[in-house]
Amino acid sequence: MSEPLLNETEAAKSEANYVVPGLERGLRILAEFSPREPVLGAPELSKRLGIPRTTVFRLLQTLESLGFLERADKDRNYKLGIAVLRLGFEYLSSLELTDLGLPVIESLREATGFTTHIVIRDGRDVVFVAKAQSQSPVFSSIRVNVGTRLPAHATTHGHVLMGDLSLKELRALYPEGTLNRMTNATPETVDALYEVIREDALRGYGVSNSSFERGISVVTAPVRNDTQRIVACITVTVPRPEIDATLIADGLIDKVQRAAAELSRRLNYRSDDEHTFLKALGLR
Repeated sequence: MSEPLLNETEAAKSEANYVVPGLERGLRILAEFSPREPVLGAPELSKRLGIPRTTVFRLLQTLESLGFLERADKDRNYKLGIAVLRLGFEYLSSLELTDLGLPVIESLREATGFTTHIVIRDGRDVVFVAKAQSQSPVFSSIRVNVGTRLPAHATTHGHVLMGDLSLKELRALYPEGTLNRMTNATPETVDALYEVIREDALRGYGVSNSSFERGISVVTAPVRNDTQRIVACITVTVPRPEIDATLIADGLIDKVQRAAAELSRRLNYRSDDEHTFLKALGLR
C-alpha cells in the first residue's frame, strides 16, 4: 500500500525546513528594487522588511561584493548591479531592450549576412546582451556570446555608448588619466578617448577596422530611449580587416544606423523637435 500523501500544512512545514534564511533575506532585498524605486538605502529596507539594520548592512555589502548591487552616486544607497543580468538568458530575454531588439538585429543579420549584437555599457565595460548569429563563420580569438564583457575604452562599442558623456564625466570614470592599451589603436589618455568619442558621436556611428582584434571589423550605431540618452548600441561584426568600399557602397553603415533608429523608435525615442512638441502638449 502506498504511503499517504502529506496534507498541505505538513507539506508547507516540510518545505519551510529547506528555506535558508540568509538567502531568503537577500532575495527579498533585491525584490524591493524596481523602476519606480531604483535606489534604496539600508534604513528604508530594514523598515520595510522588518530586518535589523545591522543585518541589512551585512546583506547589502555581500550583494555588492557579488555584483548584484552597486553604490548609487557613491552614496550609502544602492541600486541593482550588472550581475543581475548574468542570472541567465531567461532574464535577459525578458528585458524590454532585448525583447524589442532581437527582431531588429535578426532583420539586420538577414539584410547584411553578418552576425549582429545589442550591446550595453556597465561602467568601464561593455556587455553583449543579445546576438543574432550569421551562417558565415567568424574566426575570432574572442568568443562573443550573451554576457561577454569587453573594455569600453578599447572598443568602438564603448566609444559609441559613451557618446553622451562630457569630458568631466569621462575623467570621473577614468580618474587614473592613462588607459590600458589593448592595441596600437587604443586611446592612451582620457583626452584622446574623448576625441574619438566625439568624432563617433558627431558622425552618428562608429567603425572599427581591426582596431580591437586583427581581422575583425565592426560598424556600431547608438540606440536611445525616451529620455534621449544612449542606452545601447547595435553592431554588425564583419570578418574582414576593414570595412571596404564595396561594403560601404552596399549600404552597410546605413543599414546599421536604420536598425539602431528602429530600436530607438520601439523604445519611444523622439528627436529634439518631437520631444519639444510633445512636451508643449503636456505629453512628456
